[in-house]
Amino acid sequence: MTNQLRALSAIRLSVRTDETTSPGRQRAANSNEAARRGAVVVGEAEDLDVSATKTTPFNRPELGAWLARPDEFDMIIWWRMDRAVRSMADMAELGRWAKDHGKLLVFAEGPGGAPLELDMRTVSPVSELIMMMLAFSAQMEALAIKERVTGAMAALRTQGRYSGGLVPYGYGKVKNPDGEGFKLAPDPEAVKVLSGIIRDVLEGQSLTAVAMALNENGVPVPRDYQAIKAGREPGGTRRGNEIERFRWTAGTMSKVLRSPALMGYRIHQGKPVSDRDGNPVLIGEPVLTREEFETLQDHLSTLTPQKNRTRKDTRAMLLGVAKCRGCGGNLYLSKRAGGSDYNCRATARGERCQAPAGIRADWLEKYVEEEFLARLGHFQMTKVITHKGYDPTPELREVEEELRALYAEKESRKSRTGRMIWQEEVDALERRAESLEATPRTEARTEVVETGETYASFWTRHDAAGRRQLLLDAGARVTVAKGRSGGGAERLKGPAPERLAFTIGAHDDPEAAALEAVEEEERASRLG
Repeated sequence: MTNQLRALSAIRLSVRTDETTSPGRQRAANSNEAARRGAVVVGEAEDLDVSATKTTPFNRPELGAWLARPDEFDMIIWWRMDRAVRSMADMAELGRWAKDHGKLLVFAEGPGGAPLELDMRTVSPVSELIMMMLAFSAQMEALAIKERVTGAMAALRTQGRYSGGLVPYGYGKVKNPDGEGFKLAPDPEAVKVLSGIIRDVLEGQSLTAVAMALNENGVPVPRDYQAIKAGREPGGTRRGNEIERFRWTAGTMSKVLRSPALMGYRIHQGKPVSDRDGNPVLIGEPVLTREEFETLQDHLSTLTPQKNRTRKDTRAMLLGVAKCRGCGGNLYLSKRAGGSDYNCRATARGERCQAPAGIRADWLEKYVEEEFLARLGHFQMTKVITHKGYDPTPELREVEEELRALYAEKESRKSRTGRMIWQEEVDALERRAESLEATPRTEARTEVVETGETYASFWTRHDAAGRRQLLLDAGARVTVAKGRSGGGAERLKGPAPERLAFTIGAHDDPEAAALEAVEEEERASRLG
């Protein structure tokens, strides 16, 4: 009595939702072929969402594990050749493995629809030739599919339609109102998060600080947000480690904020996609106007890794604000039993201070808070907005050069098709030139606008780090003189007033600025 052959049923699917090659259809075909051969199915290797052009049989999760245990089966059955491999190199590797281990490679539907068997137990040159010819056919089919997909996606991109892949943060998929497929439109929830990020960054917070706040508040990163919206679990694998949820970082933040997709531009391989006229292809309504985007980019360009780094000691509200009157250096926060002090550390800089200052932190911070709010608390905060100008001349000059080059080669287009293509190129450049000629030149300008919040309100809703940044932006400074030896009455009542001096930068004093504005108007009216 002959021993019954043991069969491994191998199933592979590139896209889990593809019904034409569904796992059920493959499983049935493999099972029927095993029954026809009198073999028993001892196992199944099911690899879903796995591409044959990107992974070899040995790298697939299920099949690779079975191939590492060759003693447990005698043959492998696939529905078709393309379920096994799509390249000659992978077929050659699989053939060598089957030859070394004496296995049968079976395809339930070979060329013409009939079953195909490659018996690698007694390999002949003819069977090896057949194997490589079939692999060559599978590789050519894979290349054809790749070209069709690439061409179709390029066409979708130039039409402004969604062509698949990761959706830019701030947008979501919606039905295309103008025809088939999908387009992208601003996602209200993501736009709300983006607006908060941009506001905080433009107000002077570092990318790292904003990222930390988002993580603390449980705001999902773009990748996790898209997964949750699609009904999938967040997180994934990074450097071989399973991560439950990804976290915001300064790098993630920078990538999102620097993407032209915020202006509604279609992005491919990191660059905006242009139509035949050279204009950016839009994916939907912009989240930011071009002017707002450029303002954001100008601000981001001023950030350096050093400025972006958040200090571990965020409790030092007066770092950079409090100065030693003896040497002019910064006072640094240091802990002691029962509290904290701001102290001169000239010796740590390798210098000698003739009158090093030291003072209780709670006293100095209370003094600065009272002085700052008394002077500025009731005033509206302002911010400077820079509007970049635009001069179409350089771009118009480039279009002009391209037109001159095209007109120079007109006579070289001999065929009717060539002349037609030439005319299309000229017409596109003419339209671009016409558009640029109608675009006015605008000068760069800056304006100071109120934020709608008073200094006192901002102070109340921020922690030590936010207050410190506010003090620095206002040009605030407090100088501290050395106290009496032993402290005297100061130990109980607080610092002597003459030890402290608080100043604010003149250009940041709203009251002084308002008086200067009135005086300027009066001068102008007298001259008029």
